[in-house]
Amino acid sequence: MALNATTTHHPGNPRAHERLAPGNALVIGLLMVSTFLVLLNEMLLGVALPTLISSLEITPSAGQWLTTGYLLTLAVLIPATGFVMRRFHLRTIYLSAMVLFIIGTAVAAAAPGFGILLTGRIIQAAGTAVFVPLLMTTAMRLVPESRRGSIMAIVTAVPAIAPALGPAISGLVLSYLPWRWLFILVLPIAVAALVLGAAKLKNITTPEPVTLDLASLALSAAGFGALVYGLASIGESVSGHAPVPPHLPIAVGVAGVAAFVFRQIALRRRGDALLDMRIFRTKSFVMPLAVMLFIALNGFGILIILPLVLTGALGLGTMAIGLFLVPGGAVISLVSALGGRAYDRFGPRPLVLPGAVVWTASIWFLSTLNETSGVFIYLAAYLVMSAAQAMMWAPLTTLALSSLPADLYPHGSAAFTTAQQLAGAAGGAVLVSAYTIGSNSLRAGVLSVTETVSAGQAAFTTAGILAFGALLGALFITKHRNPPESPTSDAADELPATVVA
Repeated sequence: MALNATTTHHPGNPRAHERLAPGNALVIGLLMVSTFLVLLNEMLLGVALPTLISSLEITPSAGQWLTTGYLLTLAVLIPATGFVMRRFHLRTIYLSAMVLFIIGTAVAAAAPGFGILLTGRIIQAAGTAVFVPLLMTTAMRLVPESRRGSIMAIVTAVPAIAPALGPAISGLVLSYLPWRWLFILVLPIAVAALVLGAAKLKNITTPEPVTLDLASLALSAAGFGALVYGLASIGESVSGHAPVPPHLPIAVGVAGVAAFVFRQIALRRRGDALLDMRIFRTKSFVMPLAVMLFIALNGFGILIILPLVLTGALGLGTMAIGLFLVPGGAVISLVSALGGRAYDRFGPRPLVLPGAVVWTASIWFLSTLNETSGVFIYLAAYLVMSAAQAMMWAPLTTLALSSLPADLYPHGSAAFTTAQQLAGAAGGAVLVSAYTIGSNSLRAGVLSVTETVSAGQAAFTTAGILAFGALLGALFITKHRNPPESPTSDAADELPATVVA
């Protein structure tokens, strides 16, 4: 995706080149607002899950597919966004994705039952898939390197507020209206974003003559789909409701992902790779990605488990749970803004390593709580966890993408976002499975207080074990060097496995 626009530059002002051109600022701002909207929608059903379980008469393992299925669809489609960003104009991508999101929202709003509701969520996700990588790639191309820490902190922090505001809005709506209004109220906002984009968004890219490899897309869908399906089936297998043993789809998923990777390596020699595997030859990309996998595993999974625990163990209603999660958004915004400035001055390590230590400790603390702990103890642990997570998220994203040459930004952002969404889907599946197993209950419906506490402690203990993976990876995070020039010949396929230390 080649840019037609550049940042302003005035010879008399040595720092003028570090400012965003007004048109570029508008592009990033509109993408940020739109990404915030679609991510807000993504998290609306977290607090609503207990209501949906009761209203639709489904099990927690089935209900979590309204979130996991959404994340899974993103993980399947996001690898293709590198192709989309190279093949089409930015304006065309934005308008098409927003139209698809609106259609999915309308389907979900009118859904008479679980099946149609899940279908609407999947259509929504198909429209959502492009927004995060499009925002990340566009920001990396338009923002001067000296300001990337600060700007990328805002780029990642503003959408990150959505997971905190989403539950609050969900709780408020569910206190007065049926669950389908969660989608009805999103529709006019999405339409307004579509109209604004049509009126204001300009093309800043030049499409490239690349082709879509349908076999790669099929392998991506089969591999990631089977993998997450198998993980999600673990809890159902314990309760005796899984149609097939979980290890079968997990094995198929691993094989499918491996086949996808090998096909990309082969297609790279012809220049038609759906996802350019050269990005994984850069250590300063791979290590942040590895750490982010563990963060996303827990980050998405805990936001599914926490409302279940707060409802079953402490008796909080949907509105109270929503208000419980709101301060997390303020903490994320504040820590991200401060962290962005620190990144520009000191690099990622002084933020990521302490953040990993505090984050791991806070999750283990959550695993010790029960019905007698009190809501404010849960809240304090949640806020500390949110602050520590914010210390890591933006620096890891900025470090990973900054370590790549510019022509690999679309592939790097696609891979980074795919990994996050896949980890989020797997995290929801794994923690809900741990929750189901820990409850020691085989029946559907609402758990008792004792069962909920046992289930929650099992899920948070599992999350604590996963958190050690992020802590171990954080030890290897270093300040990146300037990215190398991207090779233009097939000799690139002979590069050593590690380009940047």
